[in-house]
Amino acid sequence: MKTRHAICLLCGLSLFASPVFADQKDPRLDNLFASLQDVPGPGAAFPLEQQIWTIWLEIADTDVAGILRDGMESMGRGKYDDALKAFDRVIEQAPDFAEGWNKRATLYYLMGDYKRSLEDIARTLELEPRHFGALSGRGLVYVRLEDLSSALRAFEDALKVHPQMPGPRANAEVIRKVLKEREI
Repeated sequence: MKTRHAICLLCGLSLFASPVFADQKDPRLDNLFASLQDVPGPGAAFPLEQQIWTIWLEIADTDVAGILRDGMESMGRGKYDDALKAFDRVIEQAPDFAEGWNKRATLYYLMGDYKRSLEDIARTLELEPRHFGALSGRGLVYVRLEDLSSALRAFEDALKVHPQMPGPRANAEVIRKVLKEREI
């Protein structure tokens, strides 16, 4: 999980440009999500996924963008208190920015505060129901809570949006096997 977040952090920071559009309301997303449904494998999906993450990280308010960037850098360095303060400020200043909620959900997960992580994931998904990162994150939280049925549903929901996403695919396969063994 840390490696994936570090990759997303690096991609997000390196592509953090002044956006024409902003966040989950960006009209480019519809075509990208449609394209995710038709790609033949994870390799072909990866560039689309990165474009989606880049758009999700865009916000026109440069102050909020800077605070988000600071929070992501703090989270990446394990400075969770600083990251939490930053993400709280992002959410306070831009409550309709889904990625602010998602980043704080990720931080709460890393901190072991699964209840708050699930609350922020729910808000992320209210703002961007196609947020495959939040859907997958929900699955990871449920795994930690040992609620494998809910975890499986979350991973399957992520795969409906992003069918080639390797993490949810592998996690769902393992959980299906475990649940099947429990039935026996």
